[in-house]
Amino acid sequence: MLTKRIIPCLDIKDGRTVKGINFVDLRDAGDPVELAATYAEQGADELLFLDISATNEKRKTFSELVKQIASRINIPFTVGGGINSIEDVAPLLEAGADKVSINSAAVKNPDLINVLAKAFGSQFIVLAIDAGKSENQWAVRTHGGTKPSDKKLFSWAKEGQERGAGEILFTSMDHDGTKNGFAIDALKKLNDLLTIPVIASGGAGVPFHFAEVFSAGKVDAALAASVFHFGEIAIPDLKSYLKNYQIPVRL
Repeated sequence: MLTKRIIPCLDIKDGRTVKGINFVDLRDAGDPVELAATYAEQGADELLFLDISATNEKRKTFSELVKQIASRINIPFTVGGGINSIEDVAPLLEAGADKVSINSAAVKNPDLINVLAKAFGSQFIVLAIDAGKSENQWAVRTHGGTKPSDKKLFSWAKEGQERGAGEILFTSMDHDGTKNGFAIDALKKLNDLLTIPVIASGGAGVPFHFAEVFSAGKVDAALAASVFHFGEIAIPDLKSYLKNYQIPVRL
């Protein structure tokens, strides 16, 4: 049985790690390089680096910061933010990224998924989807959750898989930063719909939320930020807790 993955997320703005609630009210959470090194030492399975203001500010992700983080860790490393073309990817690969995450640019130009998957392989492409519940549907939003789109969560995830995405990272904007648990029903539906791995994001508050999303939500990986950044949950303790729940994890 494949082990479930625990993925800390480094949301980066102006070179610092930040975290908010429902994508707003950001507060400083520390130095991303030091946090990345700590998480690798603690046993995180992967790391996500997301330059959350790159798309809105129309600039590229900080390759130098990516390089600094990559030099301090020995686990898979996904980088996202401001990736709009195949030319944006090479500097990130050279800096040490193992995978890239695309979001707003893929909604605007879905062919980008095909192009990147063909060039680098599906295993390299994570399609990130930010969505919130609206009129009983999960509506996809872009630009760090600030702009609506015509995409709906489930059909967009399915299209992303068909175009060559290797993983789907779904962040529930309604649950983000609330620490009230993940969007279990939506995640289970995604997992049942897709054949590629699903990563859950948004809502982690206590260890049980991780156990719940792995067992009831059926996801392959769970991502969290503030509970790790502010020392509320230690990754070794979380993995011991999950093992006691008979959930396969890498210790």
